Amino acid sequence: MIRAWWLGLQAREQRMLTIGAVIVALLLGWALLWYPLARARSGLESRIAGQRNDLAWMRQALGQARELHAQGARGRADRQGKSLLALADVTARSAGLAGALKHVEPAGGNGVRVSFEIADFDTLIGWLDALARDYGVQTTDFSADKVEGLGLVNARVTLEDSVR
Repeated sequence: MIRAWWLGLQAREQRMLTIGAVIVALLLGWALLWYPLARARSGLESRIAGQRNDLAWMRQALGQARELHAQGARGRADRQGKSLLALADVTARSAGLAGALKHVEPAGGNGVRVSFEIADFDTLIGWLDALARDYGVQTTDFSADKVEGLGLVNARVTLEDSVR
C-alpha cells in the first residue's frame, strides 16, 4: 500500500519527500540525542567547577585549621610547667571557686578528679569552659547535686588532657 503510493508519486515529489524526511530525521536526532547530551555535559561541567571551588575552599580551611590547631597546642603547652593536678587547683582558685574547692586528686593515668561543695554553678561551668578553651583540658565526667541556695551545687568533675 505505501509502496504503491510511493510509486504513484512523481520523481520531483519523491525527491522533496526524501529531502524532507532527511531534514526531519536530522532535527529529531538533534532534539532527542545531541541537545540532551550537550545540556547534560554543560551541567556536569558546572558541577565540576563548583566542586573544584569547594575543594579549593576546603584546602584553605584545612590550612587555617592546622594553623589554629598549632596555636591551640602552643596555648595548651603554656602551663608554666604545671601538671594537670596543679593546673586544676590554681585555675579553680583564680576562677573564684577557692571556697568551694574540697579535693583535687589524680584519676587514672592522665586525669584529675575535682570535688566542690556549695559552688556557684555558673562559675563552675565558666571554669570548665576556660580550661577547655585555654588549656585543651576536657571534662570527661561531671555530676552535680543541687543544694540550698540559688544556683549552688555540690559537684564532682573528672578532667583529662585532650592532647596526650
